Amino acid sequence: MNRRLPTAAAATLLAALALATAPATAATGLATAHGFAPHRVMVKLAGASGPRTLHLPPGLGVRAAVTALRSSPAVAYAAPDYIATASATKSADSGDLPNDPGTLGVLAGPPGGWVDKQWNFLPWQGPSLPLLPVSPGGIDAVGAWENLAKEGHPGAVGITVAVLDTGIAYRSKRPKFARSPDFGRGQFVPGYDFVDSDRLPLDENGHGTHVAGTIAEKTNNGIGLTGLAYRAKLMPVRVLDEHARGRADQIARGIRFAVANRADVINMSFNFACGRQVPAVEEALRIAYRHGVIAVASAGNLGSEGCVAQPATAPHVIGVGGTTEGGCLGAYSLSGTAVDVVAPGGGGPMLDCPSISSGPIYQVTLRNHSTRRFGEPSNYEGTSMAAAHVSGVAAMILASGTLGPRVGKGKTRVDAVAHRLRSTARDLGQPETRQGAGLIDAAAATSPGP
Repeated sequence: MNRRLPTAAAATLLAALALATAPATAATGLATAHGFAPHRVMVKLAGASGPRTLHLPPGLGVRAAVTALRSSPAVAYAAPDYIATASATKSADSGDLPNDPGTLGVLAGPPGGWVDKQWNFLPWQGPSLPLLPVSPGGIDAVGAWENLAKEGHPGAVGITVAVLDTGIAYRSKRPKFARSPDFGRGQFVPGYDFVDSDRLPLDENGHGTHVAGTIAEKTNNGIGLTGLAYRAKLMPVRVLDEHARGRADQIARGIRFAVANRADVINMSFNFACGRQVPAVEEALRIAYRHGVIAVASAGNLGSEGCVAQPATAPHVIGVGGTTEGGCLGAYSLSGTAVDVVAPGGGGPMLDCPSISSGPIYQVTLRNHSTRRFGEPSNYEGTSMAAAHVSGVAAMILASGTLGPRVGKGKTRVDAVAHRLRSTARDLGQPETRQGAGLIDAAAATSPGP
C-alpha cells in the first residue's frame, strides 16, 4: 500500500493536487476520536486493482488534497486515511461438559466450572441441570458443540477465522511477550502486523486476545475458560495499535490479506466514525464477498460512536448489536438498519428490560495491559464482544454441514450463512433496527434441517 506510485500515476496525482489552493489544515496528530491520519490520503486510480496511500507534501492539507484528487477524471476515489476504534466499552472496574475450571491458574476443578462466568454460552431454555443452568441471555453453545461432534467436525475443525484487531497473544517473544495459556500452540495460521509491518501480530492491548478467546479459546483443556469454535484455526491480523485504533489503509490491507490467505470468516470488532465513507475498506470487503468470506462487524457502542457505521454498514457485512445476561438489548448497543442480528455483549440493559442482570463477557486476556500476565478481567462489554460470538457461530455453521453440498465457495456461501444466522435467531420483541432478526442461537443455527 505504501509502495511508490508509477511515474505517470504520480504525475497525474500531483497535477490534481496542484489544483488545491487552500492552506494546510490537517491535524498534526490523530484526532482524539475517529479522526484521520495526518499528511496521508488514500487514492485509487481509474483502472487500478486497489488503492495506494499518498504522503502529502508540506503545506497541503488532507481535505484540500482529497477535494483536488476527486476532481481528476484519472482518480476512481480519494479519501482521508480514516481511523477506526475498537467497539468495546470497559466498565468501572448435554454430553460431558468441558472441564475448564473458570479461573486461570486452577489446573484441576469440577467439570463445568466455566459455567459460573460464561452465561453467554449456556442454553436459554430447557431443563435446568446442576452443572448447566439456563441463562436467558445464552446462545446454547453446548447444543452447537453436540451438533458438530455428531457431524464429525467438533469445534468447527477445518475452518479459519481471521481476527482483525489489536493482535493476539498467540506466541511468546522474549522478553516482552508471552503466549496466552488458554490457546494451543498449533491453533494459529500465519498472520501479519499491519501496524508495525512485520510478521508478529502480537497483542499490546488485550482487546484482540479477548475477542479471539470468544471465537476459539481452547475448550476441555483444564485451563481457564471456553471458546465457541474451539478447534477452528485463528489468523491474527493486527490492524489496531496498542490504543485499539487503526488507519483505514491498514484495515483494508488486513482484509485483503485474510482473503488472500484463505480465511473463511473475518471478525472486525471496530468502527469508523458516524457517516464516514471509507472506499478502500468497502472495496476490500466486496472482494471478500466475491471469494465467499463471511465478514462480521460490530454495530458500535453509544458514547464511542454516534451511529452504526462502517464496516458494519458495508454491503454483505453482518452487523452485530449487543445483548445482556438477562436477554435484553445492551444500553450501549446502537440501532440502525445495518444491524442484522444481536449477540452477547454483556453490560447493562436498556431501560425497558425486565432483567437487571449485567454480567460482563469473560475470556482469558492480558491483565492490566501487561503482555506477559493473563487473567479473566471483568470489564469487557460491548458490541466488540457480540461480533466475536457471531464470528464463532458462523465458523460453526460452516463446519456443521447444515448449508448443504450445493453451497459453494463464492457469494452464495456468504448469503447462506447470513440467512442461517437470521432465520434461527430468537426474537427479543424489539424493533428490527434495534435487534435485527434477533439474538443468535448457536444450537439452532447448527442443527440439521431448513
